[in-house]
Amino acid sequence: MTETVVHLVRHGEVDNPGGVLYGRMPGFHLSELGRQMAKLTAAYLADRDITHLVSSPLERAQETVEPLAEALKLPVELDDRVIEAGNDFEGLTVGKNPKQLLNPRFWSKLTNPLKPSWGEPYAEIAERMDAATRDARAQAEGHEAVIVSHQLPVWIARLHFEGKRLWHDPRRRQCTLASVTSVVFDDDRFVRIDYAEPARELLPDAIEAAGSALGSGRK
Repeated sequence: MTETVVHLVRHGEVDNPGGVLYGRMPGFHLSELGRQMAKLTAAYLADRDITHLVSSPLERAQETVEPLAEALKLPVELDDRVIEAGNDFEGLTVGKNPKQLLNPRFWSKLTNPLKPSWGEPYAEIAERMDAATRDARAQAEGHEAVIVSHQLPVWIARLHFEGKRLWHDPRRRQCTLASVTSVVFDDDRFVRIDYAEPARELLPDAIEAAGSALGSGRK
C-alpha cells in the first residue's frame, strides 16, 4: 500500500480588533502574530515530502500558506471547496455582543443547532472537505499535500473521516490557530488522524476564542 498524507492547516490569527464574525467577507488579513504563526507552521512542514499545496481563496488562508510555498518553491492552488463555512450572522459581532441575537429577525435562524440552522449545514461542509481532501491525496499520491482552510471546515473534516457525529460543542474543537490536522491514507483508504500545534508557543498571546455554538469572528 502507498501512504499519502494530507495536512489540513488552520490559518493564523487575523487582525480583527472589532470582533466581527467575518466569515467569507474579504479584507481580513493576518495580524503580525498570525504571520509569525504561519512561519512556525511552515518551518514544521518544510522538511516533509510535500508536493501539492492548496488554499482557501480568502486572504488569511493565502497569507498562511505563503511562507511554506516560498520555502518549497511550489505553486498554490486555490480551491473554493475549502473556504470558510457560510454563516447567516456574518458581519455581526455576536461573539462580543450576543444580545444582538435577541432581535426577533434572528429567531428563525436559531431553531436547530444540530444542523445548524444559522449557516451552512455540517453535512455539506463534510462533503466538500472530503472531496477536496481526496483530490489533494490523488494529486500527491505517495507523498504529502497541504490544504490551508479554516477552523470549522477542518474540524468537520476530522469528525467526518473519524466517523463521528458532526454536531459538536465548538468550545471542544481541537483545532487551534495555525494547527495541523493530518489525514493519513493507505492508497485511498483513510487510516488515521494526526494532530500538531507548531505555533503553540504563540497561542497564549493570541486572541484565541472557541466561541459559542454560533462560532466566532476569528474562525
